[in-house]
Amino acid sequence: MDLPKVVGLKDRLIEQIRLDGPLTIPDYMWACLFDPQAGYYSTRPALGEGGDFITAPMVSQMFGELIGLWVMQVWQDMGAPAKVRVVEIGPGDGTLMSDLLRSFRLMPAFQAAAEIALVEPSLPLRAVQSQKLGDILYHDHLHDLPTDAPLIVVANEVLDCLPARQFQLTDDGWFERCVGLHDGNLIIGLVPAPEDFKAPFAAEIGQVCEVSPAQNRFVESLGALLQEASGAALLIDYGRDRPEPGDTLQALHKHEKTDPLAKPGAHDLTQWADFPALAVTALNMGLTVSQITPQGVFLQRLGIIERFEALRAKNPAQTDKLARQVHRLIAADEMGDLFKVMAMSSPDLVLPGLEAIQLSE
Repeated sequence: MDLPKVVGLKDRLIEQIRLDGPLTIPDYMWACLFDPQAGYYSTRPALGEGGDFITAPMVSQMFGELIGLWVMQVWQDMGAPAKVRVVEIGPGDGTLMSDLLRSFRLMPAFQAAAEIALVEPSLPLRAVQSQKLGDILYHDHLHDLPTDAPLIVVANEVLDCLPARQFQLTDDGWFERCVGLHDGNLIIGLVPAPEDFKAPFAAEIGQVCEVSPAQNRFVESLGALLQEASGAALLIDYGRDRPEPGDTLQALHKHEKTDPLAKPGAHDLTQWADFPALAVTALNMGLTVSQITPQGVFLQRLGIIERFEALRAKNPAQTDKLARQVHRLIAADEMGDLFKVMAMSSPDLVLPGLEAIQLSE
């Protein structure tokens, strides 16, 4: 008997569920984003105003310029080592690194010391980045980074690509939300949760708890690099700053939210960064960790208002445009509160614009 030909990602996922049972949310999300033949980032990432989503560096050059100043200040606080490796993880379309490189010109000594590297597994995005940045050093994974020099790492909107398991409290206890089938269509249903599952907050019936082993593994890997090489890492993403319930799985297409199950691989999928859990992970490794800080507060501490005033003075005709950009980056009803900033470093390193978590004796 001939089996039906399975071609598209959705058909393959349906067939996989028929054979093996429901997929966890992370398994489903990994397939949608990184399947080699049809995953979103493997084949068709669409960034920018004409794509599916826009990131802070695309909003304004001011964002990248200030992050560049942050990087150079960290280098100075490290004692201005003769060699430092500046790494961006998930560089998107290359805009942030382009702005960083421009800001680095302000400090020739830093330029001479800095080796630039990108961690980017997506071949389509590498092609876009190389057009903007030229010849630049790439690594596929974090563990490929050498540790022969201190590291300064920037990761903007990386954590939201790392999926979380979802658990829901019912009258019968905790269940895990998984992707299964109903009448041949993808649906989200419930399967029994592991017996040892415990939520990090007091939950009510119906609430969803997200736990991300992938995000925690990322921080563990990054922390191990910082322990071996020394240095600091800056993480910026939308996410929570305290343990709380919420189903944050979403799909984006043309800047609009869509059904995450509708077109696997065709739309971007994201979940919130779980910053409280990540801070605990980093602290348990003995790293210095900053308080989780709203992006708007962080950028104002770095001097975005002053940078706006300087740009406006040079380009009076651009005042309204520049003001809209600043508003989008720092306003509470835009990116200012939704996006959070957390940094971690080898012990006792100062983290500019951020306050370190003080552990009680």
